[in-house]
Amino acid sequence: MRHQRTRRTGQSAQHTALGRAVREARARRGFSQEELGFRATLHRNYVGAIERGEINPTFRILMQLSRGLGVELSELVALYERQAAEARR
Repeated sequence: MRHQRTRRTGQSAQHTALGRAVREARARRGFSQEELGFRATLHRNYVGAIERGEINPTFRILMQLSRGLGVELSELVALYERQAAEARR
């Protein structure tokens, strides 16, 4: 699979799609970045960087995010897949 880069910052389209998925899941629950960071034991700035697609989170971080969001990791992955498909259109 070829990684596409966005023009603005050089981050991959996959990172951007994951960030949008995290942002969508967070917004659905009405959490601020700070609240999600607290629930996931991550710094709010780190949550923001993930949402902007600037960071490639590890599996451990994805598990912390899903726990903080109160969702299964599979739901977060499904949101990512939907975001990635929309970006390819």
